Amino acid sequence: MQAEPFLQYRSEFPILKNKNYLISNSLGAMPKSVYDRMHDYAKIWDTKGVTAWDEEWWKMAITTGDVIAPVIGAGAGEISMHPNITTIQAIILSCFEDEKVRKERKKIVSESLNFPSVIYITRAWANSRGCTLQLVPSDDGIHIDTERMIDAIDEDTFLVSMSHILFKSAYVQDAKAIIEKAHSVGAYVMLDAYQSVGVYPVDVKALRVDFLAAGVLKWLCGGPGGCFLYVRQDLRTRLTPGFTGWFAHQRPFDFDTGEMEYRIDAYRFLNGTPSIPALYAVTEGPKIIQEIGVEAIRGKSLKLTKLLIERADRYNFAVKSPCDEQCRGGTVTLDVPHGYEVARELIDRNIVVDYRKGAGIRIAPHFYNTGEEVIAAVDAIDDVLKNGDYKKHTVTRSVVT
Repeated sequence: MQAEPFLQYRSEFPILKNKNYLISNSLGAMPKSVYDRMHDYAKIWDTKGVTAWDEEWWKMAITTGDVIAPVIGAGAGEISMHPNITTIQAIILSCFEDEKVRKERKKIVSESLNFPSVIYITRAWANSRGCTLQLVPSDDGIHIDTERMIDAIDEDTFLVSMSHILFKSAYVQDAKAIIEKAHSVGAYVMLDAYQSVGVYPVDVKALRVDFLAAGVLKWLCGGPGGCFLYVRQDLRTRLTPGFTGWFAHQRPFDFDTGEMEYRIDAYRFLNGTPSIPALYAVTEGPKIIQEIGVEAIRGKSLKLTKLLIERADRYNFAVKSPCDEQCRGGTVTLDVPHGYEVARELIDRNIVVDYRKGAGIRIAPHFYNTGEEVIAAVDAIDDVLKNGDYKKHTVTRSVVT
C-alpha cells in the first residue's frame, strides 16, 4: 500500500498505541500536549488564585476562539467559546424574541436529520412563542434533498437552522445554496458545522453565513466543553441576545443592575462565567489541524472512507452514507445485523467505533489513521458476525457507544 501522509503525527496521540481509534466524529483522539495544558491550568490556579482572572482567564472565552478562527476563515476576535451547541442555539434564538426583529415572521426551517438536541431547543422555543418549526424530511435516512430545503424557505421564514454534515450519515448539505435562498427572502442561517470543521473545508466569509456553531470535541481533537460561535460582523451590533449575562456587559465590574449595556464585539454573545478548564484543553488539537491543513486532511479522509466502502461492499454490508465523495463527510455508517452488539464487540477488541439507532455502526477515520486500520475494522465486523461473538452483548447496553 502506498505510503500515507500525516502518520508522523500518530505519536502525538497516545491512544493510538493501544487502540484502533476510528471514532473521531464523536470524540477526537487527545493530543499528548493536553497533559501539559491541564497542568498549566492547575498551576496558575494554585499559584495565582483569583488574580488568574486578570492575567489570563477573563479573556479566554475570546482568545481561545482566536486559535480556532483560521480553521473556518474567521478573524481574531470573531469567535466566542461556549460549553455546547444547545447553549449556542438558545443564544441565537434569544435574538429573535422581538417580533420586529424577525419581521413578524413565524417560521424556522430545519431538517429531520438534524441533531436531536438542536431540534428539542428550537421546537420548545418556537412552540412557546407562537412560531412553527418545519422539518424537511428525508426519503432514505441518509440524504436531505437540497431543493426541498430551498422550497421550504419562504417569506414567513426568519431562521434556517441546519447541519452542514448530517451526524448519522455524513451527508454534506449544500450550505451555500441554502444560505443564498435564505438571504434572498431576508432570512438568517444558523449553520451547525460540528461534523465538518476539521475534516471538511469551511470558510464563513465565502459562505456568507450569519451564524456558525461548532465544537472541538470531534474532528478538532479538543475535548468536551469547547464549542464556538461565529456571528457575521454586521450582526454583532444589530442583534441583541436575550440569553445573556455579565460577560456580555460593557462594564461587567460595575455590577450595574439597570438595563443591559451590551458590548459590540464577540463578547456580546457570552453570558455567565465560562468553563476555564475546558478552554485550556481546547487549543492543542486545532493547532495540529492548522499545521496539516484541512484541505489535505479532506484528501486523506476521502481515500480512507472510499477504502472503507469498498471493503464493506466485499461483504455486502449496507452502506448508510453517500457513496458520492462530493456528498460524503468523514464518516461511513454501516448497517449490519445486530449492529449495536457488533459495535460493542469491536470496542472490546480495541477497535473503537460507535452505533447510532436508525443508522448503524459509525466508522470515522481521521488523518492519523491508516488504511490497514480501516480494513481491519471492516474485516472484524465480518468475523464477529460469523463467529457469533456479538451474542455476549445482548444482555446489557452502554450509555454512549
